[in-house]
Amino acid sequence: MRPKIICHMVASIDGRLLPPRWTPPAKGVDRGIVSRIYEEVADSFDADGWIIGRKSMEDFATGEAHDAEQVVALPRTSFIGDRRGRSVAVAVDPGGKLHYTASAVDGQHFITVLSERVSDGYLAELRHKGVSYTFAGEDGSDLEHAMRALGEDFGIRLILLEGGGLINGSFLKAGLIDEMSLLVYPGVDGLASVPSIFEYHGGENERPAAGKSLRHVSTETLEGGMVWIRYAFEASPEAS
Repeated sequence: MRPKIICHMVASIDGRLLPPRWTPPAKGVDRGIVSRIYEEVADSFDADGWIIGRKSMEDFATGEAHDAEQVVALPRTSFIGDRRGRSVAVAVDPGGKLHYTASAVDGQHFITVLSERVSDGYLAELRHKGVSYTFAGEDGSDLEHAMRALGEDFGIRLILLEGGGLINGSFLKAGLIDEMSLLVYPGVDGLASVPSIFEYHGGENERPAAGKSLRHVSTETLEGGMVWIRYAFEASPEAS
């Protein structure tokens, strides 16, 4: 059974994701409000960890590739590395492009989601660092399989999907988001093409959210005029 997945994001009022581009807080409002409130709300969920895409994880995976010698063939099954009961930081990295310096960051254990096409040498590198991994099918697109592995092999019951927009869009298309937790910051970006909350790259007529409706759970006004909105994803009436 896969974990419950909450997409937890903070955006400007026009849905953009790059805080340095937003208009600044109003006079008298804490300049660090965005990151502080975001983390406080994330902590309130008592989740087992978080998921981000490869590009976002590059800030945390700063190691160098190394060639393993005389690598034996390794099975394409989940590997539990040096976790030690810690919460998890999950990267969706089908091509195996991230390289880690350790098994954890800020006390959270790395798990990487790969395609079955990655090399045995890369898997050996992860094992050497104590980094856990699992697989999302042959080409890395079977996110449902990977999420089941997080639940069944790693005991993850609740995890936060924290973007960016491309990985959020992939989870949306796969129907894997159970709840939306959106913090709206009272500021504006305004420029077209800036990354937004969901960015699924599909055909012109594709609807990545087809078959789903959102049911309002709660709305709360927080410090500095930030608004916290929660929605549950459910099957749309047309899908039943």
